[in-house]
Amino acid sequence: MSAIPNRKVRKSSNYKNHFIVAGILAGIGLALLAYLMFYVAPVETLETVKVVAVTSQGCIGETLDGYAVNIGNCNAEPGDFISALVDQKLKERAALMNPTN
Repeated sequence: MSAIPNRKVRKSSNYKNHFIVAGILAGIGLALLAYLMFYVAPVETLETVKVVAVTSQGCIGETLDGYAVNIGNCNAEPGDFISALVDQKLKERAALMNPTN
């Protein structure tokens, strides 16, 4: 006889715990996907911008409300007004990082 009593080891094929863990991981994955789709995906609108500079990476424009944006390749000179796609979420993030008040 030993000092440790013989206990039967329970071998259960309880899949309930596996489904709970898989459900939690799937929920986390869906939450991350929703974050990527809603907060990170661009929302581009067509705006009139004033070309400030022409660089090797594209034209830098300033929107009418004062945000600097890279509008890509363009055939304009500094001082010209052109229509370009501007990411609205980029403007929102810039406003949060640089409060005016």
